[in-house]
Amino acid sequence: MVMSVLEARVAPEQWETLRAAYGNRASVLPPGIVESFLVQSSMDPESWRIMTIWRSREDLAAMRQSEGTPTGVLIFRDAGAEPTLTVFAVWANPRAEASQR
Repeated sequence: MVMSVLEARVAPEQWETLRAAYGNRASVLPPGIVESFLVQSSMDPESWRIMTIWRSREDLAAMRQSEGTPTGVLIFRDAGAEPTLTVFAVWANPRAEASQR
């Protein structure tokens, strides 16, 4: 598994727009996505992230190579923000490990 993290600073007057855009655009997830979260920092409320767990690096790469702008980027752009992307390898997940037993 891998986790992609899109992060952007969103002005307070755009928070509802961001939440609505996430609700609308992320209501149906592509098959390669295990879970996705829209999160807001408790320490810095203008800092928002979309954290997405992918089944594999290949699933993420296929989405990134497909035509069009990724949905997460469009969600932030709907709220007037331009996100940055970081990708993490997931080395452990208790829930996934329990389901494989």
